[in-house]
Amino acid sequence: MEGSKSSTAARNCFTCQTRGRTEWCVLTDEELKLVDKSKMSRDYLPGEVVFHEADACHGVHCIESGLIGVRKMNANGQEILLRLCHPGDTLGYRSMLASDDHNNSAEALEPSTVCFIDAGTVRTLLGRNPTLGLRFLTHATKDLGAAEDKVLQSTTLPVRARFAHLLLVLKDRYGVVDADGAMDLELPLSRQDMAAMIGIRPESMSRTIKSLEQDDIARFTGRRVHVRNIDDLLDELELTEGL
Repeated sequence: MEGSKSSTAARNCFTCQTRGRTEWCVLTDEELKLVDKSKMSRDYLPGEVVFHEADACHGVHCIESGLIGVRKMNANGQEILLRLCHPGDTLGYRSMLASDDHNNSAEALEPSTVCFIDAGTVRTLLGRNPTLGLRFLTHATKDLGAAEDKVLQSTTLPVRARFAHLLLVLKDRYGVVDADGAMDLELPLSRQDMAAMIGIRPESMSRTIKSLEQDDIARFTGRRVHVRNIDDLLDELELTEGL
């Protein structure tokens, strides 16, 4: 439960490096003081859970640093990774606004700092600053669009194209591309989590990795990936056009 977690030394919202790209950037100085006074900050180690699915939602969580994985239990009792959340993302706002329990769980995938803002404070801010509500509405709309795109990909794109798309998305945060187009990528996810994100079984992921290596497109060593030329990944997506 959020209320029972111990907090670290308080962070200052006014100096937060991620605030400018969050919903909270529209707050006035007085409103920001209210957040700064009421929030609790906590550091999480990899594997620690921020909240569990079906926990009562007492507020929202704003990621200051690190990487958080959002998971949901499937019909077989397995937790499936739905998406990755990065610094500046706010977790739990839909459940809080709906006065519902958390409909998924959140777990730190690397050392992370997360701030918790209680529901009472959030509702006070929404009443004072309607623009904050519009920002959350925009966020929800984008999340819905991303979910629809993911469903479309899982039903229309071949597995190799889905995996190539995931590697290209991860490249923006975790990869380096040199002048010759070669890419080195440090994966933040296990192969099982990557399989879940593109809607395949772990054994299918292993076959996909093997096929990319056999075609000399990529080499996988643990969580390190070397792609000979990033254009080869783009070609995987272009091959699906018109299908």
